[in-house]
Amino acid sequence: MKFQRLALIGCGLMGGSFALALRQAGLVQHITGFSASEKTRQRALELQVIDKACSSVAEAVQDADLVLLAVPVGAMQSSFVAMSEALAPQALLMDVGSTKCDVVAAAQATLGERLHCLVPAHPIAGKEVAGIEHAEATLYQERRTILTPLPHNSIRQIKTASEVWTAIGSHVSHMTPEAHDATFAAVSHLPHLLAFAAVNALSAQPQGAAFLEMAGPGFRDFSRIAASDPAVWRDILSANQTEVLTQMAHFRAALDQFENTLKQGDTAALQQLIQQASDVRAAWILQAGNACNTASED
Repeated sequence: MKFQRLALIGCGLMGGSFALALRQAGLVQHITGFSASEKTRQRALELQVIDKACSSVAEAVQDADLVLLAVPVGAMQSSFVAMSEALAPQALLMDVGSTKCDVVAAAQATLGERLHCLVPAHPIAGKEVAGIEHAEATLYQERRTILTPLPHNSIRQIKTASEVWTAIGSHVSHMTPEAHDATFAAVSHLPHLLAFAAVNALSAQPQGAAFLEMAGPGFRDFSRIAASDPAVWRDILSANQTEVLTQMAHFRAALDQFENTLKQGDTAALQQLIQQASDVRAAWILQAGNACNTASED
């Protein structure tokens, strides 16, 4: 398995790390890159992440046999439109979006005869910092990558997509787009939203700054993901709105239970609720390939 030309659409942390990993593994001969910012394109060129900086998506994907779309999910549809006529019929196209149903819908609406090229992907990897300067070849090692293949994909194409991510160190799993979005609304999107809300609730109080000065490791660990990229998470939460709202309803019901027990002074019930959560958390084991700093994308 070796690719003649990788087209990198989105020269940030995620895309840049993918390019560096492929280059280190000797799986690609030439890398073209496009980002909306000319400064970012030139920086990717200076850092030797890409071999050629292109001024358009269409130029970047011309003659590419592998294309990685590493842009925020809100920019997926316009990127599909821009590449649809230039994409080679046999190219393998993948994305790195944290939501999948919206990406699939955008592709279905825009890619036309090239829809079969897309094998949607979500690598569970990232950092608390974004940008091409932080890209590294090891970002995807020992991380999980979820593929959500489409009915249009050939068995060979799905196999190749799996092999690409495996070759750069990922553990690959397959899910439907619907199952993916429901799962990650529960284990990623809602936790991020709660962290954002908790920090906002604290800072909005008159004594918020004073409270924050006293915060320790517990607050640090709980609030870490609140430092994630605002534009990225705006797009993720908006794109997966239905599933996130469902998880918010579940959380609200659980929070109501705690509120009621506190109001009633029912310490036995309060301890039981805490014990229930403690038991679930103690029994949970982080699966191989699932550890990452934060779900950050560029």
